[in-house]
Amino acid sequence: MTLTRYGIREWGFSLIIALAVLVICYFVCRAGYHVTAVVFGAVAVLFFFGIAAFFRNPSRTIPDGVNVLVSPADGVVKDIGIVEDFNFPPFNGRAMRVGIFLSVFNVHVNRAPAELKVESKFYREGRYLDARDAGCIKENEAMTIAGLANAGGKEFPLAVRQISGAIARRIVCPVEPGRLLAKGEIYGMIKFGSRTELYLPADDHFEIKVRIGDKVYGGETVIAEVK
Repeated sequence: MTLTRYGIREWGFSLIIALAVLVICYFVCRAGYHVTAVVFGAVAVLFFFGIAAFFRNPSRTIPDGVNVLVSPADGVVKDIGIVEDFNFPPFNGRAMRVGIFLSVFNVHVNRAPAELKVESKFYREGRYLDARDAGCIKENEAMTIAGLANAGGKEFPLAVRQISGAIARRIVCPVEPGRLLAKGEIYGMIKFGSRTELYLPADDHFEIKVRIGDKVYGGETVIAEVK
């Protein structure tokens, strides 16, 4: 278990705060206020471990199957449906969308569902509705990467969208067009509660392997299969 580099500012700053509080608690304890020192010291330690837990980056076993696509995020499958007009080059047309809700307790790094050559990247300014609200899909801040994926001997358009939530206020996506991502490779994260969406061509070449309500794990859970 490691901490993601995308959270260096947050977990590093929280560590400094926690250490400063512990130093103060030491002198408070020496002054005779033992209970107060213990209480504030415990709160400082819990604060740091809480922040660190959010930015955890557990190792994952990427499935070997060449025809399987993996989940781009940890969380719960919130919805599965068709989007009639999804135009993010090279994607142009009907798409199958799998929406995943991430609570503050989930791992928040995002992973590539398949080998993906990124061709386009789109940022959308927006609101910060709760990620469980249906309106967040169209109204919230979002970042979409799209490109050509390879799986099962086929090349096809694929897109992944990161969507902010009521608590999540920062999307991290350093990937630029031209980048080749390996299946399961970490490419970014959303900080503090959010939604991640996977878009695939809506045709008979793909079989969705999850259902609404399923728990999924980024880079590990098989989310779709190329027939």
